[in-house]
Amino acid sequence: QKPLLYYRNNLGSLINILERMLQYNVPNIVFSSSCTVYGQPEKLPVTEAAPIQPATSPYGSTKQICEGIIRDAVYAHPSLKAVLLRYFNPIGAHESAEIGELPQGVPQNLIPYVTQTAFGVREKLRIFGDDYNTPDGSCIRDYINISDLAKAHVAALNRLISEDTEPVEVYNIGTGKGTSVFEIVKAFEKATGIKLPYEVVGRREGDIEQVWADASLANRVLGWKAEKSLEETLLSAYNWEKKYRSAK
Repeated sequence: QKPLLYYRNNLGSLINILERMLQYNVPNIVFSSSCTVYGQPEKLPVTEAAPIQPATSPYGSTKQICEGIIRDAVYAHPSLKAVLLRYFNPIGAHESAEIGELPQGVPQNLIPYVTQTAFGVREKLRIFGDDYNTPDGSCIRDYINISDLAKAHVAALNRLISEDTEPVEVYNIGTGKGTSVFEIVKAFEKATGIKLPYEVVGRREGDIEQVWADASLANRVLGWKAEKSLEETLLSAYNWEKKYRSAK
């Protein structure tokens, strides 16, 4: 719905950062890429060697272009090195409930929509489509705890700083397990004891059917692995939502 906003934000900011890195001799960048660069993969789980498919959204296009910009910059300036972390679906909150996800307006991501519905901010959860070619008809994603994701950045930085790396390295950051929207609802209800009201509506343009990671390269080379369970992660998201709403 807002392609120019995404292009300006994601491309302009990256170019600015790379230019300043060169100006001030900053050698290393860890880039927040995305599994959206794969489009709808031909094979699952998807590895870093999978062919890049056409993106299904402007957001996905920006991530593909950003990866290209970084590769070109590193090729032209050998002083630069980069690690591209292809996030799958980060969810949850810090275990302290002090840091969480607060989107503007109606959430576009599933978990804030779930937690806001559970707290009564939203009347019901909207599930976009139950007619996909998946076991229960809903989309499947690889949901990773945000704290696990943060640890992947530390591992990537340590590798850039202390090891002899390739100029550009790419790693999938995910759990290696696909979870459907309906499975998320059930897991949230189990973790919190709250019954979630929901309605199924039409598919949302730009959503791919299913994707989950082969994260074995990150496990092996970065020494990183997703550790937190899905129910623990969903509970952390709701604990943050409760704390935020109760403090208002």
